[in-house]
Amino acid sequence: MPSQPFQRRTAAVLFAAASLALTFSTGVAHAQAWPAKPVTVVVPFPVGGGTDAFARPLAPPLGKLLGQQIVIDNRGGAGGNLGAGIASKAAPDGYTWFMGGVHHTIAPSIYPKLDYDLTRDFVPVAMISSVPQVIVVNPKNVPVTDLKGLIAYLKANPGKVTFGSAGNGSSHHLAGELFKAQTKTFITHIPYRGTGPALQDLMGGQVDMMFDGLGSSAPHIRSGRLRAIAVASDKPAPGFPDVPTTVQAGLPSYQVSTWYGLWAVRGTPAPAMERMAAELHSALHSKELTTAWNNIGAEPPTLTGKAFGDFIASETKRWAAVVKDGKIKLE
Repeated sequence: MPSQPFQRRTAAVLFAAASLALTFSTGVAHAQAWPAKPVTVVVPFPVGGGTDAFARPLAPPLGKLLGQQIVIDNRGGAGGNLGAGIASKAAPDGYTWFMGGVHHTIAPSIYPKLDYDLTRDFVPVAMISSVPQVIVVNPKNVPVTDLKGLIAYLKANPGKVTFGSAGNGSSHHLAGELFKAQTKTFITHIPYRGTGPALQDLMGGQVDMMFDGLGSSAPHIRSGRLRAIAVASDKPAPGFPDVPTTVQAGLPSYQVSTWYGLWAVRGTPAPAMERMAAELHSALHSKELTTAWNNIGAEPPTLTGKAFGDFIASETKRWAAVVKDGKIKLE
C-alpha cells in the first residue's frame, strides 16, 4: 500500500497538472472568446459613398463567420478625416475597426494638421477592394460620349463645367486636379461631405461630372443616370467591358485607382487581429463577394498585413508628389 507521503506527493503532482491544464484551457478560451459582442467598423464617409458601397455587402458574410453582427458606423466629414480621427481614439479592444482607403494616404500631404496618424494610430489588416477611377458625366449637362469629346468640350467651356468630389483633399478631388493638369483644361471643383451627396447632386444636375471610384458609380451607370466616359486604367474594369480605358481613349498617363482597406486600432489584441484577418480572407474570397465585387468593377484583393502596409507607404509617397508637383492647396 502506498505510504501517506507518497500519496500526498502524487496528489500534489496531479493538482499541479490539473491547474496547468485549467490555466491553458482558460487561456485558449479567452483567445477564442473574441468577439463576444457586435463589432463596429467605422466608415469615414456617408451612406452611399464608395467606402460604404463595399462595407455594407461585406458586413453580413463577415459577421456570419465571426458569429457576431458587424455594425457599420458612418462618420462622414473633412474628406474622410473626421471618421479616421474618431476611430483612432477608440479603445483597442477589438470591437472597433476602421475602413479607409486611398483618401487617407493623400490626407497627410494636403491637410496641414490631422488629429490622427495613419501609421502611428492604426495597424493595416488587409485590402478590401481595388477599383479604377471612372470619369462620369450627367448626360443632360455634358453632351459628350467619349474622352476626346469631353476634353474638347472642356476646352471650349473653361471654368463653366463643374466636378463634384467627396471633399477637399479626397481622391476624387486629386484625380480631377491631375486630369486638369494632364489635359490642360479648367473644371470648377465643388467639394461635398462624401461621395454619396456628390453623386446625388451629379444625378440631379447640380454638378456636371465626377472622377469617382467605379464601385459607387456602377449602379448609376447601369441605370443610365450617369454616362461613363472612361475608366482610368490600362485594362477594362470587371463587369464593364464596354467602357473604354484611358489608355484606349488616348490618355495613357491618366491611371488612377480607388482602393479600400481595413485597419485595426493600434494595440488591438493579437488574437482578435488574427481571427479578423482569417475570416476577412474567407469572406472576400467567397463566391458571394467575388461576384458582388465584379459587378461593381472591383478586382479581388490580394494585399494583407505587411504587404498591405508597404503598399500604403508607396501610395502616400505617390500622392505627396502629385500634390507638390501640382501645387494643390485646399480650397
